[in-house]
Amino acid sequence: MTTPDNFLGLDEAASAFDRAGVLVLPIPFEATVSYGGGTADGPAAIITASQQVELYDREYGEEPAMRYGVHTLPALAPPEEPAAAVDAIAAAVEAAARSGKLVVGLGGEHTISVGVGRGLLAALGGPLTIVQLDAHSDLRDSYEDSPYSHACIARRLLEAPGVEQVLQLGIRSVCGEEVDFVRHRPTRARVWYAEDVHAGGWQAEFIERVRGRRVFLTIDVDGLDPAIVPATGTPEPDGLTWPEALKILRTLTANAEVIGMDCVELAPAPALHMADFAVAKLVYKAISYVMYKGE
Repeated sequence: MTTPDNFLGLDEAASAFDRAGVLVLPIPFEATVSYGGGTADGPAAIITASQQVELYDREYGEEPAMRYGVHTLPALAPPEEPAAAVDAIAAAVEAAARSGKLVVGLGGEHTISVGVGRGLLAALGGPLTIVQLDAHSDLRDSYEDSPYSHACIARRLLEAPGVEQVLQLGIRSVCGEEVDFVRHRPTRARVWYAEDVHAGGWQAEFIERVRGRRVFLTIDVDGLDPAIVPATGTPEPDGLTWPEALKILRTLTANAEVIGMDCVELAPAPALHMADFAVAKLVYKAISYVMYKGE
């Protein structure tokens, strides 16, 4: 038997649009990467690897995907110009989110998150909190002459009407501009550096900031330690461990309403398919935490 070519390799009963509670949207956009490339191949690699992920989850004692269902949409082909691409992504996400299903974008570079966030706002409205797992703050106003660089996505999202705050966890690399931006906007931007997460002192304030709020979750895979995900364009040492990443996701979904999410910046490489698999499994876990909220 041939495994269906969709996220998790689900059969028709669990992947039909009408049956599914989750829509996976591949967005293989790559235009502003500044170090290693290959993120355009990320969505397909995640989907292929996901077909090897066991559906049974010991945390739930069942196969979560069979309960909520996941439909994989055709891959989006946005324009090459970043601003136009963001508009196209926003339109596609808005249309998907109006279905009432959870939309999960698979990138592609981090620039796609601006479009995903705007699309969610257009479909579902604000106020909205951004929770970002990442090695980098992405709060520059412009980078390499582009305000839509992957290094600027958090800044662009904060400018969107309806976005209240951005909460970042796992950060290891910032520039002076970003540090100043956060310092002067303590109510709108909060960074927990990797060492803060390692030390365990992040949880109380994080819960207070997300409790009862509607959230767009964006996961840049370089937020995890390169030992887990080495295949990414700008890896940074001393990243989030697997248990730390899952604890963040559990804490978030237990206290807030995640209305959409994306996962970006996987740059698949030969002989490093363990990165593809880890990312696919992380996406599955994140979806399950969202869909099982309150159960």
